[in-house]
Amino acid sequence: MIDNPSGRKAIRVSDVMKRKFDLIDGLTTVSDALRMMKHQENKSLVIDKRHKGDEYGFLLISDIARHVLAKDHAPDRVSVYEIMAKPVITVEPGMDIRYCARLFERFNLSRAPVVDNGELVGIVSFTDMVLKGICADITE
Repeated sequence: MIDNPSGRKAIRVSDVMKRKFDLIDGLTTVSDALRMMKHQENKSLVIDKRHKGDEYGFLLISDIARHVLAKDHAPDRVSVYEIMAKPVITVEPGMDIRYCARLFERFNLSRAPVVDNGELVGIVSFTDMVLKGICADITE
């Protein structure tokens, strides 16, 4: 944490992000993705780049609800690449969580991959920013 001009300690994305995440291939079926999400109790998966010049993709459980469940598609017949978001907005680990929250609000995001020098290092969500960020200083 770094002090800012207001005297408060700045909380960085790296202070609150999840460092454990699932990275999958875009050809994975939605059924297999759901098994992975259920096993890990995770609400999102990052889709790996296919090559160096590619971008990461992102799959949220809400994407599966909208594009598979609501349309009555068979999850074992839909590939992740068909419904994932790509490219996605990423954040840097050094970003102040106040700015990250503003970015999320501006673009209607709930979570985002954290990328440092082109390498995926974590995932951050509103929940992480609130519970691990601002709530960390609140005492009972």
